[in-house]
Amino acid sequence: MLRGPGSLVGVSVAPAAALAVALLSSVSRCSLPEQTGREVSPLSSYFGTKTRYEDAAYKEASSEEPRRDRSLLDEACTPVQLVALIRHGTRYPTAKQIRKLRQLHELLQAGRAGQDGAGGGGDLGAALADWPLWYEDWVDGQLVEKGRQDMRQLALRLASLFPTLFSRENYGRLQLVSSSKHRCVESGVAFLNALWQLCHPEMPLPDVTEMECGPPRINDKLMRFFDHCEKFSSEVENNDTALYHVEAFKTGPEMQNILKKVAATLQVPVNSLNADLIQVAFFTCSFDLAIKGVKSPWCDVFDTDDGKVLEYLNDLKQYWKRGYGYAINSRSSCGLFQDIFQHLDKAVEQKKSAVFTLPGIQVANLCIVLDCPSHFLHLLTFWWSQPVSSPVILQFGHAETLLPLLSLMGYFKDKEPLTAYNYKEQINRKFRSGLIVPYASNLVFVLYHCKNARTPKEEFQVQMLLNEKVLPLAHSQETVSLYEDLKNHYKDILQSCHTSQECKLPKVNNTSDEL
Repeated sequence: MLRGPGSLVGVSVAPAAALAVALLSSVSRCSLPEQTGREVSPLSSYFGTKTRYEDAAYKEASSEEPRRDRSLLDEACTPVQLVALIRHGTRYPTAKQIRKLRQLHELLQAGRAGQDGAGGGGDLGAALADWPLWYEDWVDGQLVEKGRQDMRQLALRLASLFPTLFSRENYGRLQLVSSSKHRCVESGVAFLNALWQLCHPEMPLPDVTEMECGPPRINDKLMRFFDHCEKFSSEVENNDTALYHVEAFKTGPEMQNILKKVAATLQVPVNSLNADLIQVAFFTCSFDLAIKGVKSPWCDVFDTDDGKVLEYLNDLKQYWKRGYGYAINSRSSCGLFQDIFQHLDKAVEQKKSAVFTLPGIQVANLCIVLDCPSHFLHLLTFWWSQPVSSPVILQFGHAETLLPLLSLMGYFKDKEPLTAYNYKEQINRKFRSGLIVPYASNLVFVLYHCKNARTPKEEFQVQMLLNEKVLPLAHSQETVSLYEDLKNHYKDILQSCHTSQECKLPKVNNTSDEL
């Protein structure tokens, strides 16, 4: 495997070389495959974590051209580092979801056989019984081609927004980290590989293991921290009562009304259905839209009022398992939060320590005296003007990676908790998982160096983007923060939140009074 001077010894990251070469010929010259017009549904905004990126976050997501947020800092401040936490692209349903769908499909087929082809209200049930069940167990949550497209388009837009960071010279210094799940690794590879393919169709795409930076580095303790937190596993993941409000809502009036309505529509006994089957039918509409680009008959089973109720059911699960429901949900992510700021701290220190940097004109004069070759002049100028060792860090994870982190930072917190009993009161809630973490959702930290700063403190500033839109600070609603002020605001998390302590189970007193 080829290794450049900027590569990390013993650490393999995704093919940054492909990205650099692709961007060399200008992102604007790259062209995406023609979009043939995607299917839409009135339900598209209510699929929660199964929502397409373009339906929730970025309406122009099918384009490689970014929509520049007017709140982004101007040319007086230069981006010196970007740290992005990215959810994987569109995926197949899991094997568990497929088995539930198969159960529902068999129920409809049995009902159709019992009706001997009777029409009327059963027409939709008959259409669904005949609708192909094209998901097999083996696909089990894998990335689909649409998911690779999500990554390709996101990569192009970010590269166009921050061309100095995604430059040819920086390719050997990109870092990619991924969850071990196949869909995350493949998303990381697609993010860079597709740029090579789109911008250099005449060049064969090498295997990722043959590229300079190699495949993404797997780090589940960082990207799947919840699997490594004993307290979370005990008190939430494996606790039958932790999701009380989810189970209570399933048997509540809102869901029971949908259950009866769907049973009547499909002409099946109401006692043959349950909330889980209703939810998988709803999600099948989303999978067919996202994966196949078709509006299936499953979408006709529900109206938008049903969609809002089913979205709330999904949001209840995310709230109590990944969000504000329990403190350990978010506190278990403090290691990831600290890792992001360690990258930013290092960039600040490297930029500050570059006091020996010579302005380009001085380098040029020096090279005239020393009779430097032109390529050596270019190399000197580049390295003296780019002191940050890792300008771009890309981390590929899950909705379950992003939601706890955003909750830790104080985002999308409602005045009252989401419960099984306040659906109507929460109709305008902030915590809507489909708008926060759809497929390909992304949280980006951009560190800037501002040359016209009046004080040393103002020299380094930070902006955050959620799904390519500037994210106002949770505590001030400002669109930009001095770096030191942001660190001070999150001082407790950065200094006092220790994953080993947060995730440790309380000791059980095993002392006995027995003599």
